[in-house]
Amino acid sequence: MRHRKSGKRLGRNTSHRKAMMRNMVTSLFDCEKITTTDARAKELRKMAEKLITLASRGDLHSRRLVLEVVRDKKTVDKLFETIAPRYADRPGGYTRIIKLGHRSGDNAALSIIELVEETFTAKPKKKKAPAKEVPKAAAVAPVVEAAVAEEAPVAEEAPAAEEAPAAEEAPAEENKK
Repeated sequence: MRHRKSGKRLGRNTSHRKAMMRNMVTSLFDCEKITTTDARAKELRKMAEKLITLASRGDLHSRRLVLEVVRDKKTVDKLFETIAPRYADRPGGYTRIIKLGHRSGDNAALSIIELVEETFTAKPKKKKAPAKEVPKAAAVAPVVEAAVAEEAPVAEEAPAAEEAPAAEEAPAEENKK
């Protein structure tokens, strides 16, 4: 069982699959468009998008990480100098898969995977809807609290008024002695 194992096997062992994907991603960055089967294109998309995101960082560490996958230095230079700056403002979605139909020999589903050429335009953010009116039950509660708040200061003022004269009387007695 392959529970929690990501990626398709594509009918190959690990080393053959890794080599095939490295070759395909190198060809994709070099030619910017390749024709392959649907399953391979979907797996290639994952790898290509991660590498373009790494290249958009542009630092030495990301260049070395890309060089682990793409072994051709000219292709890596092209990725960092022309392809990655093209997608600087785009938050993903650098590739497009177009279905072609079926291959005549083995009836395999074919696709074209290509790098997107259009410039990215961010959609304007929607304005928030105006706040809804407060329900009547909630509107009554603040009125009751306001009425209680108005009564409370009156009750507090009376004891404060009684304490004030007592404070005045004490110094008066000390002055008399």
